[in-house]
Amino acid sequence: MKNPFLTFLMPMSTLLLGFLSALLLPAPWFGLSLTHKMVTFFHLSDVVQLYTLVLCLWFLIVGAVEYFLIRFIWLRFFSVK
Repeated sequence: MKNPFLTFLMPMSTLLLGFLSALLLPAPWFGLSLTHKMVTFFHLSDVVQLYTLVLCLWFLIVGAVEYFLIRFIWLRFFSVK
């Protein structure tokens, strides 16, 4: 990256796109048996902790994918060289 501002902008835009995707994409849902197996496997106290971790990871991953997809489209088709 040529501009140092882009290195600062990348983590911020990843988080922003992750939060925006909360409005657009459904969060993953596990069945009851798989949920209880995961709670016991990760030694969590309840299901709320599991879904807090799952939602945080889900939206960060989705935000990163959206960021790189939008960045690729922007650099490939709209960027002025």
